[in-house]
Amino acid sequence: MNIFKHRNFSLMFFGRIVTNIGDSLYGVAAMLLIYQLGGSTFYTGLAGFLSILPRIVEFSSGPLIDRIPIRSLLVRTQLIQSGLLLIIPLAFMFDILSVILVLILTPIISVFNVVIYPAQLASLPKILPEKELTKGNSLFTIAYQGVDISFNGLAGILFVLIGPFALYAVNSIAFLIGACIFFFIRLPKNSEEAIAKEKELFNKNMLRTTVKKYMKDLQEGIEIMFKSFIAKLLYGAIILNLVSAATIAVFPAYGEVIGGTKYVGFLLMASALGSLTGAVIAPALRLERFPLGKLYAFGYLFAGSLWVIAVMMPTAWLTLLVYTIAWIPAGALNVIIFTMLQKTSPKHLIGRIFTAATSISGMAAPIGSLLGGSLGTWIGSALVVTFSGVIILCVAVCWLVNAEVRNLPATKCLNENSLLHSTIQVQGATN
Repeated sequence: MNIFKHRNFSLMFFGRIVTNIGDSLYGVAAMLLIYQLGGSTFYTGLAGFLSILPRIVEFSSGPLIDRIPIRSLLVRTQLIQSGLLLIIPLAFMFDILSVILVLILTPIISVFNVVIYPAQLASLPKILPEKELTKGNSLFTIAYQGVDISFNGLAGILFVLIGPFALYAVNSIAFLIGACIFFFIRLPKNSEEAIAKEKELFNKNMLRTTVKKYMKDLQEGIEIMFKSFIAKLLYGAIILNLVSAATIAVFPAYGEVIGGTKYVGFLLMASALGSLTGAVIAPALRLERFPLGKLYAFGYLFAGSLWVIAVMMPTAWLTLLVYTIAWIPAGALNVIIFTMLQKTSPKHLIGRIFTAATSISGMAAPIGSLLGGSLGTWIGSALVVTFSGVIILCVAVCWLVNAEVRNLPATKCLNENSLLHSTIQVQGATN
């Protein structure tokens, strides 16, 4: 593929694959270990709450991403995560392991992980021409979801075969290898010089002035998102993240309901496979041609319906099949929304806009995880999954009846700086 002729993109892509292997193995290992040590979905919900809570940090990472060299950011965060993951097997060796220790480490590890995704997305316009951004976003999503497909299911099996502590050691090695790959990234000279100049200014200014400018930049990114034409879509994405987190929180218990511990990994694998399928078909379907609002509304309607139907299936494998299909729209819509943001954002604001978008949409996830885990102990895991699907259906219906959302134009009709307007700038004209 011609896109891999871009050296920096290739390094970013393959580094992402390796670090995502670590993410996938760690995510399942931590969830199952906490459920094993705590014995309740409340603890898995609490763990989800603590792991997603660092999205607050992601809010503030936008201005930093616009200033700090991407390579330095990627390498250092991977090395730190690699070291932190070794604490769990060491604690087991010294007989001081507890569910409290795992819960304490969970948000600390997540803090260093949340900036990676927006940093990589923000760097794509610097390493790829605009005509290849959709393909680049699709490949990044494929890398993320493809690893999840392979290693979420594998993690559940490895948890049983080799134990959680050997699995944590494998996670640590994966992050170390990822850091080595990211070390060889070299951004274009003009990008590095621009970052270096701003970094120098950042260091020379007095602390008070620096913090003031930092907060101004951060506020600008948030205001752009909430004043833009996609604000109502953003509210729906917040709700989707809430119910998704609630569902994942009860997966350890729901996996046992449908067949056993190994199905926890298969459930996570199903969502990844569905998302990957959507990401793969998105470029071929040329979704940029279709109205953005209608794409989201009908996509959520399809997903919510199948989410509910999956719970009603008589066998575990039918449940997994239907649940997989339910996630296809999410994968396709992720590709198109990232392409739209990259196309419509001013280049000097793209870092803070991406971090604002990803963190705002994920703000409800910690609450969803805590609610899901708590409700799971009260009404059962199956009902939590069912209610989550019903809520997605309600969001889709609200979008369909809202004329402003329904009439949003196709992504291809938007131009640079469109995101700065509450009304939509289409090819130089206002609609």
